[in-house]
Amino acid sequence: MPRGRYSLHDPHDRSPLGDEHFHCAPGTSGWRYVSQLTGPSGAPAGSVDLTVDELGRPIRLQLQCSDWQVRGAALDGVTWVRTDPTGEHATEGNAPAHGFTGSSPAFYVAVSRLLRLTPGAPGRRIRLVSFASPVLAPLTVDQSWTLVARTAHPTDSGPLDVDEYEVTALDTGETYAVHLAGDVVLSAPGVELEDLESPPSAFG
Repeated sequence: MPRGRYSLHDPHDRSPLGDEHFHCAPGTSGWRYVSQLTGPSGAPAGSVDLTVDELGRPIRLQLQCSDWQVRGAALDGVTWVRTDPTGEHATEGNAPAHGFTGSSPAFYVAVSRLLRLTPGAPGRRIRLVSFASPVLAPLTVDQSWTLVARTAHPTDSGPLDVDEYEVTALDTGETYAVHLAGDVVLSAPGVELEDLESPPSAFG
């Protein structure tokens, strides 16, 4: 069960946004990721709880940030309920999308499981619902993912495959790289892996 810490920063000016302390693990029904977020001062800033099934579809999502909360799952596309800070009002949303995304590194792993790309194969387009901090406002986005390379790196416990993805935001044309090793993000825009207490889990 990988357990560690990501540091988060603004991908444009690199100003620190805090840390994400996480653990994750594959299971018989899919993969689960749980994390606690802290702000630059170290104060609690929210949480992420994401479970995807064996095909990578989100079967349970819970996000909390600045007293806003989102719960979602794959249902008629994806469906979610967003609750305001007072807890008095909740709004339900639905979109013909394949999954969710946001600032957490968990979503990069989840999308990679959903797409199951192979090196050298054509890229695939995917529609996602993004929840942006700090108010978790939903936004439907279209992306293109391509698995550019898979490189085996020697480790004490055997070779570790590192996948390099090229991700393009189709609304702006912005392209960036995401590096994954199993269910751990090594690097991505606004994300750096700072500590890892155990090796990444390899998906079957």
